[in-house]
Amino acid sequence: METHISCLFPEILAMIFSYLDVRDKGRVAQVCIAWRDASYHKSVWRGVEAKLHLRRANPSLFPSLQARGIRRVQILSLRRSLSYVIQGMPNIESLNLSGCYNLTDNGLGHAFVQEIPSLRVLNLSLCKQITDSSLGRIAQYLKNLEVLELGGCSNITNTGLLLVAWGLHRLKSLNLRSCRHVSDVGIGHLAGMTRSAAEGCLNLEYLTLQDCQKLTDLSLKHISKGLAKLRVLNLSFCGGISDAGMLHLSHMTSLWSLNLRSCDNISDTGAMHLAMGTLRLSGLDVSFCDKIGDQTLAYIAQGLYQLKSLSLCSCHISDDGINRMVRQMHELRTLNIGQCVRITDKGLELIADHLTQLVGIDLYGCTKITKRGLERITQLPCLKVLNLGLWQMTESEKVR
Repeated sequence: METHISCLFPEILAMIFSYLDVRDKGRVAQVCIAWRDASYHKSVWRGVEAKLHLRRANPSLFPSLQARGIRRVQILSLRRSLSYVIQGMPNIESLNLSGCYNLTDNGLGHAFVQEIPSLRVLNLSLCKQITDSSLGRIAQYLKNLEVLELGGCSNITNTGLLLVAWGLHRLKSLNLRSCRHVSDVGIGHLAGMTRSAAEGCLNLEYLTLQDCQKLTDLSLKHISKGLAKLRVLNLSFCGGISDAGMLHLSHMTSLWSLNLRSCDNISDTGAMHLAMGTLRLSGLDVSFCDKIGDQTLAYIAQGLYQLKSLSLCSCHISDDGINRMVRQMHELRTLNIGQCVRITDKGLELIADHLTQLVGIDLYGCTKITKRGLERITQLPCLKVLNLGLWQMTESEKVR
């Protein structure tokens, strides 16, 4: 006897729909109630997360998700009012709107009209129409927010950060990637430098300032004075910071990860400042800082020997620098030296002899290494990841 698919047990439907990607699940969910429930059955059953196309979805869906224990929602496309979600899920804990390009201040304003004490995570990455006005709403009604993602929100200004500093005192993670209007003044607000207007976000532990081109060393001074709990700081592509700024960071004892990738004004002197301070860094990335050379490796061995991850891609380092570093770096687990074209088999032999705890190494574009050096590296007892892209081989060495 032929059985219509809608008559199957929900568990069987859920199993069938589990093979669909998120977009197709969104389409399936619009067919009927049974298909809708089955398409999100796996997430609902676990009480974890629902991923929705807020297009033709029935508003009654949201109380249904709430009843099943869903607390985290990702909106994949926005065609209806966001207020449907907020009204239907009063205990929502996480809301991901990343990439909803048509979300506006007006739409967000209609959604956030009263306090939502349960909401801890809000992702507005690449919502390019969002401005400081929305941050005012967020600061007013989402006072328990701990994670705020604003990467790519290019209309955010220092005024918006003042509002954040005024209202979001529990914030632990803030992403401001490519917020081009943010300057030292805005970072000062976050760090509590304008206490008369805003207390600041003094509980911040994770701060991403990647590609914020208006920042200077003054921002680092503000951070060092006000954000004592900061653990992870991403300053990659911030061309306005320099070696002098590293002096400010060098005594932040809570900091364990620092990303300076493509910071063109960071040199061996900046590395010296970091190494001579009281930092206990676990991860450091100075890749594509073309003023970093072998002297930096000597400083690292002297003062940052507790590093577990070190990235030096495309830096002007050589076998001599490797020799000056490896004997002190007993904790190192990940070493990225891709495109360091002066590294030869001698450098790899030094790494193999002394960095015995390495789990991963990047040798992408290291054109002077040969089969001999690689054989030594592959004998590392803990090695799990080896990147060899663009390795130049002779005919006799084509053994990969």
